[in-house]
Amino acid sequence: MTRPKIGLVGAGQIGGNLALLATQKQLGDVVLFDIPQAEGLAKGKALDIQQLSTIERCDATLSGTSNYQDLEGADVIIITAGFPRKPGMSREELLGKNLGIMTDVAQNLKKFCPNAFMINIANPLDAMVYALKQITSAPANRVIGMSGILDTARFKSFIAMELGTSMKDVTAFVLGGHGDDMVPITRLTTVGGVPVEELIPAGRLEEIVQRTRKGGAELVGLYKTGSAYFAPAAAAIEMAEAYLGDHKRVLPCAAWCTGEFGINGMYFGVPCIVGAGGIEKILSFELNDKEKAMIETSRASVAKTVAETKL
Repeated sequence: MTRPKIGLVGAGQIGGNLALLATQKQLGDVVLFDIPQAEGLAKGKALDIQQLSTIERCDATLSGTSNYQDLEGADVIIITAGFPRKPGMSREELLGKNLGIMTDVAQNLKKFCPNAFMINIANPLDAMVYALKQITSAPANRVIGMSGILDTARFKSFIAMELGTSMKDVTAFVLGGHGDDMVPITRLTTVGGVPVEELIPAGRLEEIVQRTRKGGAELVGLYKTGSAYFAPAAAAIEMAEAYLGDHKRVLPCAAWCTGEFGINGMYFGVPCIVGAGGIEKILSFELNDKEKAMIETSRASVAKTVAETKL
């Protein structure tokens, strides 16, 4: 059987880690794409990981390119292309810089990869995935944003670190936009089945929530020259793996909402079933008044940024 084809648009730090993880997990053949000025970077990472595959015993063919046509027929496309955040810069400040890049990317994907499952990582994420859908005219179930998995991973890691427990035993998810108004649902967060609100005092738990919301900025401040890349890559690969394997995973992702949680006609972080049909279903549940207020704040923030795309 022909292996799936995975196209990675952007060969920077996230792109390289995406290629490595996709190869190690043997998800398919990988094409790393970047602009002509960075074609050597794309080709170099592809060759380097190709050589690693013999050590890791992975069957995959990797290539680097600056020609969009080489992405033709891709089953999955993951988009990382764009300017990275700098210290003190919000995701929203990236909009003007990255919208032009996304427009070019989306127009070419519409031409060469109209049937791909498209995962966006580029920031500001909620606005960029909206632009991707609008420009490609792809069905909403095949255009998705990587946000909630990463935000949830940060939230879960901070809880496990606080309690000194295994990361494996923390169950949680984060709703909302991929920004400072995201909504960790503490009420439904558990550690080994025990509600976290009974394990961590309310004040300390709120501090963890705030650290989660600022998780990306914390890493930007530490790196100083860019933003996170290991965890974002792992999050997107989890989505690609669920799609390619038809795993029906319940994952928090930026999905096109049509009334769920009171959100309509925009991308927003919600729990999704991801399988061979892409976003196969959004799982909705009743929120309490406090959660509803936080969701509305996040919705307003996302709506403001999306409106600025003028698409």
